[in-house]
Amino acid sequence: MKLPVNLSDFLREAGSLSLFVSRFVTELFHPRQEWRQFVRQCFVIGVQSFALIGITGFIMGLVLTMQLRPSLMSYGVEAQLPVMVGLAIVREIGPVITALIFAGKISSGIGAELGSMKVTEQIDAMEVSGTNPFRYLVVTRVLATTVMLPILTVLSDAISLYGSYLGVNIKGHTSLTLFFFQVFQTLTYSDVLPAMIKTLFFGFAIGIIGCYKGYNSQKGTEGVGKSANAAVVISSLLIFIIDLITVQITDLLGLN
Repeated sequence: MKLPVNLSDFLREAGSLSLFVSRFVTELFHPRQEWRQFVRQCFVIGVQSFALIGITGFIMGLVLTMQLRPSLMSYGVEAQLPVMVGLAIVREIGPVITALIFAGKISSGIGAELGSMKVTEQIDAMEVSGTNPFRYLVVTRVLATTVMLPILTVLSDAISLYGSYLGVNIKGHTSLTLFFFQVFQTLTYSDVLPAMIKTLFFGFAIGIIGCYKGYNSQKGTEGVGKSANAAVVISSLLIFIIDLITVQITDLLGLN
């Protein structure tokens, strides 16, 4: 029986991605790693993304607070505003929104960068010269996205909570100490730990998809654009899928 074209292409793509991931795992445990390149990628991927993620986090906390206040006031529980905003940001909104912003900036950048190197035969030249391009280009970038996204998420959550504090004080008055006391009083390890674990998977998915699409780019400059676009779309979709799976697992374990 002949498979439909779309299903056949999907299975072929899934198989190719699986081989790419298996090669990454193999290269990851090689004794000679490109640590200098890894540190450079951490700076490029993490530090240079902080401004965008910080601004997004601040606006997210401020807007969420302003939107929730009228609803809580109608039920007479406005005092619970810091608690609700803190739980929403730390458990779900912060990690997901940060990952989506990160994917839009980093995954497309990696896809375009490696795609350009592929179509201009720079990767082939590295192989001829005796350098392992996969370890130098792919492993370092995937490790950097996996390590830096949880750090950026923590910083984004902190900035979001500060934005929420300012939102609370637009139509009221709460000290910074009291606000953060109310937030952290209700947070537990079961709120923080699953959120941090899934950001590791978010970062890995963003890095591996960006590298995969760029490393296998074809058809010249047109292919580079398609690789960058596909990297963002697939990474964003995987973020939601991973988030759904994580929520189901934590629910089964009784962590929700």
